[in-house]
Amino acid sequence: MATIVLLTTLHPRSDPRIFVKEARTLAARTPHKVFLMVADGQGSMEDRQARVSIHDLGRLGGGRGFRAWAGPWRAFWAIGRIKPDVVHFHDPELIPLGLMLRALGCKIVYDVHEDVPRQILSKRWLPRWVRKPVACVMSAAEWFGARAFSAIVPATPKIAERFPAGKTVLIQNFPILEEMFSSEAIPYRERPSSFAYVGVITEDRGAVEMVRACDALGEMAGAKLELAGELSPAGLEETLRALSGWALVHYHGQVSRARVGQILGRVRAGLVLFRPLPNHIDAQPNKIFEYMSAGLPVVASDFPLWRRIIDGAG
Repeated sequence: MATIVLLTTLHPRSDPRIFVKEARTLAARTPHKVFLMVADGQGSMEDRQARVSIHDLGRLGGGRGFRAWAGPWRAFWAIGRIKPDVVHFHDPELIPLGLMLRALGCKIVYDVHEDVPRQILSKRWLPRWVRKPVACVMSAAEWFGARAFSAIVPATPKIAERFPAGKTVLIQNFPILEEMFSSEAIPYRERPSSFAYVGVITEDRGAVEMVRACDALGEMAGAKLELAGELSPAGLEETLRALSGWALVHYHGQVSRARVGQILGRVRAGLVLFRPLPNHIDAQPNKIFEYMSAGLPVVASDFPLWRRIIDGAG
């Protein structure tokens, strides 16, 4: 029996891709011991129902630079105690740790959620002059890592193009079919003229535009924007609350997967209004497919790939 560690220092322990679809499935379908290693400060525990041991590295305080340094070192010492056969990691800043563990004989899987070099080009917290050099460094790190690691698991076909075909396994981030179904769903014709956005809420993902659009809902009976997810950065909430459209926003904060299904079962359409940034154009946001699986129309940015997905599904 092998020991497998799924490692992230950025994502929450409840992350749908990492915990629900990967860790839980590995534990259910194989005899191997599965650990989920996170850094959220909520403590270590045994999830007996999922058959997954959750190991907490402790919350990583400080700025981004400190977290990028402290997270890998904490993970290194924790992994040294567990002595796993496989480490499956999910954050690009863990590439150096992955290379170190590979040199020590551990099998390493890199799970690539985003087109990281293109994502860096849109990072607001990085000065413009430094974005391209940092993107080039990250591209080189991924190129080198891809040749050293045991396997690569990209989330979209576009991301998969950048890695060696012989060791790349495409695992797209589609929803579990029944997950967004709610027994409390209102029959569609009886729903108010409300819309939903579920996921991380940022300016680049259209937060300001969605709230401003609420000004056009004023004459519709019962109209609301149902907004659920983490606001990033924290100061964004103050910006949104200052807009007149906020009066028609019902902000739920971060919610469970079951609650997401309940929200989607009460609205007319789902919104995916990302700005046309390099990492967005060819992305496949999971929320598009979650809205579809809940039986909702999708209102989306007019990117060629998204048009093909949405028009193709009717």
